[in-house]
Amino acid sequence: MNIVSSKRAVLRATGLGLIASAVPLGWKAWANQPLRPGVQSALIVVDVQNCFIDGGTLPVAKGAEVVPIINAMAPKFANIVVTQDWHTPAHASFASSHAGKKPFETTNLSYGTQVLWPDHCVQGSEDAALHKDLKLPTAQVILRKGHHPLVDSYSAFLEADRKTVTGLGGYLRQRGITDVFVCGLATDFCVAWTALDARDLGFATYVIEDACRAIDLNGSLDQAWKAMLAKGVRRIQSKEIGV
Repeated sequence: MNIVSSKRAVLRATGLGLIASAVPLGWKAWANQPLRPGVQSALIVVDVQNCFIDGGTLPVAKGAEVVPIINAMAPKFANIVVTQDWHTPAHASFASSHAGKKPFETTNLSYGTQVLWPDHCVQGSEDAALHKDLKLPTAQVILRKGHHPLVDSYSAFLEADRKTVTGLGGYLRQRGITDVFVCGLATDFCVAWTALDARDLGFATYVIEDACRAIDLNGSLDQAWKAMLAKGVRRIQSKEIGV
């Protein structure tokens, strides 16, 4: 499979090409409200790990640039959740686990088409560690995803089989959280899936664009934003919350 074909396969497999046709009810009620994160707000920092930074096993271009922006935002939030990709060795999403397969090709797993990635974010490795300069003193939860050996995970709420919940939705509801602000790596994969699932669960959802970086495989970033905006996710900049 050539690189163009493999990129197209990635887009098909993510499902981000399926764009919702209507904005959910309730969107207009909060879309124009001032951005003042309070006790009912949570910042979700997605996968700011060594593996996704330049020099890691699956780097996102300029990924380290999000770190100072996220650090500057952190004091604005009383509630912070951090996610980590946390794969077992020989995880089913690794190309190396499938004879004859290469990274960015696809295979069929029990839940459908799976993009195959380079080995990355293996549990306990330095590659899987959070970036050393990330400073989130009020973070209460580190949620590790992708730890089931046969199921991949992009979203912080629901794994790739679209059945296995992480428990984050219930946690946020029990804490009285009504709105979430999502940032991190990568915009068009784990950030987007997290934001889309947050909207499906009824949370008012913001993606802080300048605190994210994208992979952008053959238009995946544009597709992700179209999908998120159609679902009612609000696209903002860190300056809109006073950074």
